[in-house]
Amino acid sequence: MSIMNGKKGLIMGVANERSIAWGIAKALSENGAQLAFSYQNEDFKKRLIPLMNTIKSVNYYECDVSKPSGELNSIENMFEKLTKVWDEIDFVVHALAYSDKEELKGKYVNCSRENFLNSLDISAFSFTRIAKSSLPLMSLKGGSLLTLSYLGAERTTPNYNVMGVAKSALEASIKYLAMDLGKNNIRVNALSAGPVKTLAGAAISGARHVFRYSEDVAPLKFNPQLNEVGNAALYLTSELSSGVTGNVHHVDGGLHSVAIPKQEDLE
Repeated sequence: MSIMNGKKGLIMGVANERSIAWGIAKALSENGAQLAFSYQNEDFKKRLIPLMNTIKSVNYYECDVSKPSGELNSIENMFEKLTKVWDEIDFVVHALAYSDKEELKGKYVNCSRENFLNSLDISAFSFTRIAKSSLPLMSLKGGSLLTLSYLGAERTTPNYNVMGVAKSALEASIKYLAMDLGKNNIRVNALSAGPVKTLAGAAISGARHVFRYSEDVAPLKFNPQLNEVGNAALYLTSELSSGVTGNVHHVDGGLHSVAIPKQEDLE
C-alpha cells in the first residue's frame, strides 16, 4: 500500500522537469498523493501543464508570493480558491526563492536595500504567510509544511550572499512555526539539498566549480539526484516522520559535515 494514499497537498515552485519541486512531486505522486500546484505566471504555467499531465494531479493556481494579501493571485487569494475544491490538505511544499542574480556576485556588503527586502520577502517570509493560510485546512487532523533550504544558510558559500541570509531567516522561521503550530499537530521542517543542477542553481555564478568540489569532498562522493531529494521529502511529508518537527534535514552526501572552501579554492 502506498504511504500517501488518501493524502492531498500543494506543491509550490515547480520551474521545470529538473527542479527539486518536481522531483518531490513525482515521489509523492508515485506513492499515492493527490497534488495541486501553484505557478507564478503564464510562462511557468506552460512548463507545468505537460508535467502535471504525467502524474495524478487535479488543480493548479496562479500565485505570485510577492503580492500583498488582498490582491488577485496572492498567497491568501490562492488558498481561498483551494478551499473551494478541498476542505482539508495534508501537506504543503514550499520551493520558492528569488534574488537578483547580479547581486549574488561579489561581496554581500554591496547588497542593495531593495534586493535585500525582496529576497527576504519571497524566499523566507512567503513561507510564514503560507503556513498561516494553510492552518485552517490542517487544523482538524494536522499536516506537514516543508520548505527548501541550502548549506549557505549555515555557512558562507561562494556567490550566495543575500540568499544565504534569506535561507538563514527561513531556517529560523521553521523553528518558530514548529512551536506555534505543534499544538495543531502540524509539523514544520526544511530540506537542505546539496548542489543539484536546477534552473535556480544555474543562476549562481561559479556553480560548476561548486558541483565539482562537492563531488570530490562529500563523504558519499556524489551530488544528490532528484529522486534522492524526493524520497527525503516523502519521509518528511508522510507519517513516517510523525515525530519530527523544527528540523533541517540534509540530503547532500554529507557535504554539510565538511569545511566549505573559499572562492579561490574552487577556481
